[in-house]
This record gives sequence, C-alpha cells and structure tokens, in this order.
Amino acid sequence: MQWLKSLVFIFQMYLVMAVMSLLYIPMSLISQEWTFRGIRNYCLWVRFSAHHLVGLKTEIRGIPPQDEVLVCSKHQSFFDILILCSILPRPRFVMKKQLRNAPIVGYFARKIGCVVVDRGKKKLAINQLKQGVNTSRSEDSQLVIFPQGTRVAPNKKMPYKIGAYVIYEMLNKPCIPVATNVGCFWPRRAILRKPGVAVLEFLPPIELGLPQGDFMQTIETVIEENTNYLIGETLS
Repeated sequence: MQWLKSLVFIFQMYLVMAVMSLLYIPMSLISQEWTFRGIRNYCLWVRFSAHHLVGLKTEIRGIPPQDEVLVCSKHQSFFDILILCSILPRPRFVMKKQLRNAPIVGYFARKIGCVVVDRGKKKLAINQLKQGVNTSRSEDSQLVIFPQGTRVAPNKKMPYKIGAYVIYEMLNKPCIPVATNVGCFWPRRAILRKPGVAVLEFLPPIELGLPQGDFMQTIETVIEENTNYLIGETLS
C-alpha cells in the first residue's frame, strides 16, 4: 500500500510541476521575483502533499539565512533540494551541467542564476565555478553547494571537494552548514517514500577567514556528525 501511495505521490508531483510551470514561466519573464515565488510555492506543495499522501512530514531546525551566505548542505535526495527552495528566500545552486537543459527544472535554474559546472573536469569546473559565482552574485541570495558534489545515501562515505572552499574564499561571507536525514525516507532511484519526519537542520555559521585545510575539515566534521545524529534519531 505504501508503494502505491508513493507512486501516486510521484505522479502528482510531476503533474503539478508541469501545471505550475505553465503559470509561472510567463510570470518569470516579467520579474525574477515571480521565478522565486513559483519555485517556492511548488516546493511547499511537494512538502504538503508528501505529508498527506505518504505520511512524510518535514521539520526545519536552526535559523534559515536571509542574507547573502554560502550554504554547504548534505545532499541525500531530491527532497533536500525542494526543502531548501521552500524556505530560503533567494536560493541559487551549484549544479551539474546536465541539468541546465532539463525540462522545466533547467529553465528555472537558469532564471535564478544557478552556477553550472562540468563535474567531470576538475580544473574546468573550478574555473566555471569562479566565473559563475562572480557573474550571478547578489547581496540577498543564498548560494547552495553540496560539498560532496552529488547525492550520498545515509551511512555512505564520499570525500568533500574543494569547490566549497573556493566559494567560501571568494564570497568572504558566512558559511552555513546544513545536515539532513531525508535520504532515510526518500531514497535515490526508488519509488517508495517512507513515512516519518524528514529533518533539515541549519547549523551555526563557520567563521570567516579559515585556511583551506581547516575549513574543509570543519565542514566535513560538522555536517557529518550532525547528519549521523539525525539518522540516529530516525532509527531509534
């Protein structure tokens, strides 16, 4: 029964995406504010429908940033992106180039100034990252990067990459780490959505001016320890 509910949830999620895009794409041509509004309203709908169709509630802990910051977030599934977009006022993401031309998602990503990188070519990716950050920088935006570079399932390990430090050094703005347990309920490449409480937690800012080694060690330690704590809560 839960699998069937999950299938219905996924179907309506993409149906509503298509319908809402018909409304908000024309509005996005008028103002970028309509673009952010459309993204936020869609993501709020997904959170609402996940709660009522499959029993997957969401909880936000900590204080979501409102000004220009770097957000370094754990990434476990598409759901953590949706939650971030539902609560950050002007989010932009560092994303792989394959998504730039994806239907609907790619259009809105371009409109809000997401930074596109070629993950398969390290030197090129760093140059694209620097150029993209400079081009689309805004005083009231929150630039989100997933420091491991991809989705990582709960209790799996993957190294943290240098891109987060590159942005941290360029922006000279606070870095907000984010931990989550969403992968326990919304697994990668699976239909089943499990009931429970998906938590996204904004952690205390990392101080400015850390050297590369200290910064990389700090974000990895803070994000992994708090993510493991949230996963432990889920399993207890």
